[in-house]
Amino acid sequence: MKPSLQPGVTRSVRVDIDRERTIDFMGEKARVYATPSLVRDIEVACRELLLAHLDAGEDSVGTRVELDHTGATLMGMKVELQIAIAEVNGRSVTFDVSGSDGIDAICKCRHQRFVVDVAKTEQRLAAKAQKAGLA
Repeated sequence: MKPSLQPGVTRSVRVDIDRERTIDFMGEKARVYATPSLVRDIEVACRELLLAHLDAGEDSVGTRVELDHTGATLMGMKVELQIAIAEVNGRSVTFDVSGSDGIDAICKCRHQRFVVDVAKTEQRLAAKAQKAGLA
C-alpha cells in the first residue's frame, strides 16, 4: 500500500442507469435502479479508488456493506456517487459513500474493503479448492 492511502481521499463517479441496472419485477413503468446494482457500482467505484493507492500485486476484496437505498432512480437517469476514504486500519479500508440522481439523494453507504496480496490469495483459494474437491 502506498503512503497516499489516507483518510480524506475522495473520488466522484457517474453511473448511467441503463436497463441492466434496473428492477423488472414491477413492470416496465416501474424500472428503477436495483439495490444489488447499486451495491455493485459502489464496490467497483471504491475498488477503483483504492487501486490508485496500492502497490503492484495488491488488490482488494469487499468485506462489509451497510447501505440505505433511500430514493428511486429511473432508468435513463444518471447517478453521482461521492466516495471518501473514512478510515485506514492496517489493510482494512472503510469508505463513506453518498449518491444522488440530480433530483434526490438516493443512498448513504459505509463500505469496507480489505487489501490483499493477489498471489497469496490465489494460493489460499487453490488450497481451499483442493480441500473441496474442486481442483
